[in-house]
Amino acid sequence: MGRPRTTSDEAILAATARAIGRHGPQGLTLAAVAGQAGLSPATLVQRFGSKRGLLLAFAAHAAHTAAEPFERARREHGSPLAALRAALIGRSEGVAIPEEPAGSLGFLQFDLTDPDFRAHAAEHARRTRDQIAALLADAAAAGELAAGSEPAPLARAVQVACNGALILWALTGDGPLPDAMAAALDQTLRPYLA
Repeated sequence: MGRPRTTSDEAILAATARAIGRHGPQGLTLAAVAGQAGLSPATLVQRFGSKRGLLLAFAAHAAHTAAEPFERARREHGSPLAALRAALIGRSEGVAIPEEPAGSLGFLQFDLTDPDFRAHAAEHARRTRDQIAALLADAAAAGELAAGSEPAPLARAVQVACNGALILWALTGDGPLPDAMAAALDQTLRPYLA
């Protein structure tokens, strides 16, 4: 019988996120994650097998939890559009300099070149788009969007605008990131508001 786990996988994946933020996925080492998690690298190898196994677990966890900011925003805001705004803009709060999202954006290389990572990235994108579409459908039902607004294609446009705003901000660093996200969201939704 093995020893009980004193650190949860969730805590290790949170430590992985912090280490990715500092080193990027390419520069990440098991030692860096172990240092963040207060564990030994050998413990990470026992749990995840390798750096690749750890990063795949991280990607799977991100896909699995993609809906959480939207669910939290639904509980905190009565208006579907306010919840959408809070969920999308809230993901960018605390990011102060363009170098900070580099680790997350560095994952894009894995997502584009490795089919296992791509599957998790595609699932994350799908779950995010589904949450956006659901909030837009609720906004239409609540009269916040103009009659005839189609939530599915609008959700795709919102997702593209917000992802594009993140990349553009990472390149230019113009103003605070939450402001850039808010501007992209507002510009995309403006023609559809009731």
